[in-house]
Amino acid sequence: MEQVDTVILGAGAAGLFCAGTILELLSERAGRVLILDHARAPGEKIRISGGGRCNFTNLATAPDRFVSANPRFAASALAGFRPADFVALVDRAGIAWHEKTLGQLFCDGSARQIIDLLLHRMRGAELRLGITAEGVEPEPEGGFRIATSQGVITAQQVVVATGGKSIPKMGATGIGYDIATRFGLSLIEPRAGLVPLTFAQQDLDLCRPLAGLSVSAEVSHGAGRSRSRFRDGLLFTHRGLSGPAILQISNFWRAGEQIIVDLAPDTDLAAELRALRGESGRVAVATALARWLPARLADAIAAETGSDGARLADQNNAVLDRLAARVNRWTLRPVGSEGWRTAEVTVGGVDTRALDSRTMQVKSIPGLYFIGEVVDVTGWLGGYNFQWAWASAHAAGKAIAAAKVVAAS
Repeated sequence: MEQVDTVILGAGAAGLFCAGTILELLSERAGRVLILDHARAPGEKIRISGGGRCNFTNLATAPDRFVSANPRFAASALAGFRPADFVALVDRAGIAWHEKTLGQLFCDGSARQIIDLLLHRMRGAELRLGITAEGVEPEPEGGFRIATSQGVITAQQVVVATGGKSIPKMGATGIGYDIATRFGLSLIEPRAGLVPLTFAQQDLDLCRPLAGLSVSAEVSHGAGRSRSRFRDGLLFTHRGLSGPAILQISNFWRAGEQIIVDLAPDTDLAAELRALRGESGRVAVATALARWLPARLADAIAAETGSDGARLADQNNAVLDRLAARVNRWTLRPVGSEGWRTAEVTVGGVDTRALDSRTMQVKSIPGLYFIGEVVDVTGWLGGYNFQWAWASAHAAGKAIAAAKVVAAS
């Protein structure tokens, strides 16, 4: 039976960063740190992220940019390792980067640079790929027994960084949830997040002919203090709607609920159409709508509302109000999402009530940690989920290092 000090399950962003933090703080005093993953290469989700350039953090990171049953849980870890801290690592590695919209930071070159940074930082740890973790059990006298496809390993600390169920073609599994439930931890139901939404036939009649068309839109969900709203690109697809604004709202939407789409944000279309009717009444309704919408979309909405070929001058205020509502308050009830196949993240996961927010350790089980996507903390689109991976991994790695120092003194 092989004995090591720390086993980290998962060679993704959180797992690699946690190993690096332990080695950075302890160096040769870290003992044996072993990372296990069933994948053939480390950091596969990093490699494909951001169109291959890795949106590695977001400068606007704050607890309110994350979805969780406990919205304040992430605050401590996020405060302990900020975007500037990861940028400092990127700069020291000589990786060129740039900022896109809304604080999103990307590599100028390849996402592979971030993977190389993480591997370099964890030098001294052992990385074993192509090995499957089959379960974790407590040892009677402390520590843990990890059953793997290549035998049993014992360790004093186990860090579960196995991710969620998103992108199963990359090898995603639910092993992290199985480990959590084995130790009596509750789960917040995992579901697909940052995912396109799908619609019933009556809505698809509009979406399908427009597949591939992208517009800027504002998408909202809920009401009052629980209202969520995002303004970004919206993409029509053969199955419904996608694009950044839809992906964002998918984190909040639940089956049976409505979303509202504003296809002309900041435009009071009813007032604009009334004014245009007085100035250019002979213009066709579709032509008038095309002042604010792409022509294909304008034609489709005119046809859908029965105004195809009609002149603006012939439309009374009630008709103009219906047209405006169709553009400014397009109310939809998705029938579902495209699911795990295209989901970028998992919403839900290990219930944070069981975890210490400062260390990511299970409160009732010393030495057992859960970090990254497996935890019920899910960021918005745009680098937030990577920042959660770095921050939660740093919290766990720092706690493990501190415990080792105390034990050695």
